[in-house]
Amino acid sequence: MSTARISDAQRRARLGRRHLLAPAHRTATVEAVANALVGLHATDAATVYLSACARLTTPSPQEVERALYQDVTLVKLLSMRRTLFAVTLDLAPYVESSTGRAIAARERRTLLKFLREHSEHREEWDEQRLATVEREVLAVLAARGEATTAELTRLVPALGEQIVTARGKPYQSRQSVGSRVVRLLASDGRLRRARPRGSWTSSSYPWALVPPLPELPEREAKAELARRWLAAFGPATEADLKWWTGWTVRDTRRALADLGAVQAGLTDAGTGYVLPEDLADVTEPEPWAALLPALDPTAMGWRNRDWYLSPEDVPALFDRAGNIGPTVWWNGRIVGGWAQRADGEVVWRLLADVGREATAAIEAETRRLASWLGTVRITPRFRTPLERELVR
Repeated sequence: MSTARISDAQRRARLGRRHLLAPAHRTATVEAVANALVGLHATDAATVYLSACARLTTPSPQEVERALYQDVTLVKLLSMRRTLFAVTLDLAPYVESSTGRAIAARERRTLLKFLREHSEHREEWDEQRLATVEREVLAVLAARGEATTAELTRLVPALGEQIVTARGKPYQSRQSVGSRVVRLLASDGRLRRARPRGSWTSSSYPWALVPPLPELPEREAKAELARRWLAAFGPATEADLKWWTGWTVRDTRRALADLGAVQAGLTDAGTGYVLPEDLADVTEPEPWAALLPALDPTAMGWRNRDWYLSPEDVPALFDRAGNIGPTVWWNGRIVGGWAQRADGEVVWRLLADVGREATAAIEAETRRLASWLGTVRITPRFRTPLERELVR
């Protein structure tokens, strides 16, 4: 058992280098960014672009679109913690086999139960009918190339069937089956979101087919995902890995054992884990500042965040569901938040006294962000108290 200790300062040094945030460690491609962080949060369409461009030597939405929609080297999967992540094609089979398959199975059971309870034709919905409707959707996309949910609903009549929730109550609502069936096919890894119809911040997008991903043994896939995560986020605790993946304690411990992770003492978090070859100190990078978006993988990478986030700042930077908003970083710590106003101005507020050097670096990063955003306007999907205050 290792008796090494890794300080918080060392953890922050690793973060600056391995998460490509220090300027000398930025990279040229979005695939390299996604691999460095294991995956990019994609629940909010803008986050993928903002997270990638914060780490690119030349920030460019077109570079992100190339990977997502032209080369399709980056795919979005419903995976860790039932969250949408954009991951590279080489990692996708491990993500799908370690987490995605189990989530998709739960989603299928949940949808069938929901349809049997709320569909106007609930007595008709069983596994066989759902499978038939799914085949019809896939056939349409195979013929057309891509289609929105509304377009699919016009071509596959069953998708237009109505769901009634809170039947007979004042807040009764109706919706079509279509969006839920299409989302299920996406969680199964059979559909992907194609280029949005509008700007890159748009949530209006068509669907396209995805070539089947190779199926890997679940245990092997979990070990490989844990290995890549530790390489990017280690040292980290068992609780951090369990939280990030959404696995059980048993699965988390087995994955750590399978990959041969070793223990290392952490300053305030007890015992952490690192890869066997990762015990040596790393050189601290040059001073760096960053403006990271809501749900950025770095900000959401650990359950225990005290080593990079002051607990008293949590109420300002997180919403009630635990989603972090846009953050300002200095040398591996969150020191404030930022937002974009309706007129396009990028504004920020510090929550700590960081000195003149840091302030100047943050101002430079603000100009860098504003320069590539241009006329695009960003409103996070999950609003946080500080972000709301800044845009008033």
